Amino acid sequence: MAYMRRTVDDELDELFPSTPAIALDGPKFVGKTTTAHQRVKNVLALDNPATRELVGADPFDAIFNEPTPTLIDEWQNVPAVWDAVRRAVDAAPTREGKYLLTGSASPSPGTTAHSGAGRIIRMRMRPMTLSERGVSEPVVSLRKLLYEPPASLSGRSTLTLRDYIQELCRSGFPDIRSSPERNRRKDLSSYLHNIVDRDIPELGETVRRREVLLDWLRSYALSSATTASYKTIIDQATPGDSDPPARDTLDKYRDLLRQIWIVDPVDAWHPRGIPIDRLYTGPKHHLADPALAAQLLQLTPEKLLRGQHGINPPRGSLLGNFFESFATLCIRVAAQAVEAEVRHMRTRNGDHEVDLIIEGHDESLVAIEIKATAVPENKDFKHLKWLRAQLGARLTDALLITTGQGAYRREDGIGVVPLAMLGP
Repeated sequence: MAYMRRTVDDELDELFPSTPAIALDGPKFVGKTTTAHQRVKNVLALDNPATRELVGADPFDAIFNEPTPTLIDEWQNVPAVWDAVRRAVDAAPTREGKYLLTGSASPSPGTTAHSGAGRIIRMRMRPMTLSERGVSEPVVSLRKLLYEPPASLSGRSTLTLRDYIQELCRSGFPDIRSSPERNRRKDLSSYLHNIVDRDIPELGETVRRREVLLDWLRSYALSSATTASYKTIIDQATPGDSDPPARDTLDKYRDLLRQIWIVDPVDAWHPRGIPIDRLYTGPKHHLADPALAAQLLQLTPEKLLRGQHGINPPRGSLLGNFFESFATLCIRVAAQAVEAEVRHMRTRNGDHEVDLIIEGHDESLVAIEIKATAVPENKDFKHLKWLRAQLGARLTDALLITTGQGAYRREDGIGVVPLAMLGP
């Protein structure tokens, strides 16, 4: 199969020629190795026991004497490699790209002696967006929205709500989404069980009650795109359990799942020098791929579209929450490409919230609300209007992301953009 270019390729094309080492972080199956292969001459695969033993014996010598550019795949299997790469970068006479590291887990604290700051750039790779899947051609640029004065919006999309939900359930993991439907369900199920049976044990932790962890994951999936407290998530995971697991155990599971990039929350926005009081400081919950959430809850596109799932989510519409999670994935990939951070905003009593706050490298701000509707109503804009009143000129732009077919700007200046049309 021909290589399907990813958004992160543009970042690598720009940075790697003058950056000695770049680490691509992300969950297994996201496509890190395939992407890195496109720009290296040599590969050290540390998921191979023989290679792992050879490199582990003398990491610096094994790396420094390899022809470059070199891909060091699954580097977390030999954590000493990180410090060896740092030393190799210091020993190199030029700034040209020499090492690409890919990892499916962030090593536990203390396993590397150096952070890599100043030597190794870290980049996140997430599951495929709509444009990376080849189902849309974005014409509204997040870069322009952030760094240029507001302009008119135009363009059409052919995607409908059904198309979005079908893509959501197909998965953004390249090898999984290309499989037939039944195989895809089996692949997603196996992926989830491997997290419990292999990935977490590889971090040195034993899962004594595998169903407890799976129940926690199901509860987390049910809380997608919400700010449900961890207590709420735990209570949902262990209803009526006469011997519930200790809170410390479940907190450890959460941290481990984040360590392997499966749990991918959006942190709260903390405005600098902007007087907005009583802001909630907790995260908004998302799994790495919304298809994993759908699989955990046994949800098909039809069940989501018809609301025939028999699930009472902690807040909001399950369809709306899943669409928001999918939109958040796509927007985070675009934001990284344009040097922006993604946060969420909610007041403590929940009377005002904005789904995403995009903050550019120059502190420019774009506020985004996400609605699973083709025809938004006036009430859908109230939180954006409230935030604009608080921020004034500090807010560069405001958008409502929809499932509609046309992009336009309202008389009040707020943009309306179908998800398929927004890109870097």
